[in-house]
Amino acid sequence: MKKVVYFTTLLLTAMSTRVAAQETSIFPRGEKAPNVHHTGAVWLHELSEADSTFNYNIAVATFEPGAKLDWHTHPGGQILLITEGTGYYQEKGRPRQMIHKGDVIKCLPGVEHWHGATPESAFAYVAITMNQPTIWLERVTDEEYSGVE
Repeated sequence: MKKVVYFTTLLLTAMSTRVAAQETSIFPRGEKAPNVHHTGAVWLHELSEADSTFNYNIAVATFEPGAKLDWHTHPGGQILLITEGTGYYQEKGRPRQMIHKGDVIKCLPGVEHWHGATPESAFAYVAITMNQPTIWLERVTDEEYSGVE
């Protein structure tokens, strides 16, 4: 009887771990991005590239704790669907916002902003972006990242 209880417990633990992993990682993490327009480790996975019918790209970005993008703009705007963790979003001249799994962020066309993970949490989102090049600007300062400006 003890063996049955042990194996049942082991099986349930394995199943719940697998379910939890599936819930937090809907899509593959993708390839680690070179640190050109961000600090820390960021992985990108393209889900759908723009074509002649759909003029937007869809990608998953996954950030290690503390990783963040530089200030940038999207000429056609961007929508972020937060899928994992806790992060920050800030528009130029406005206070930094804390964002969480389940939030939807609309980055308006041409508005300077940055986003990234908090120091304590990994962070991931699905980004829907018009098929126009991102305009990269300066690095986010330590003061901006910490919310002290």
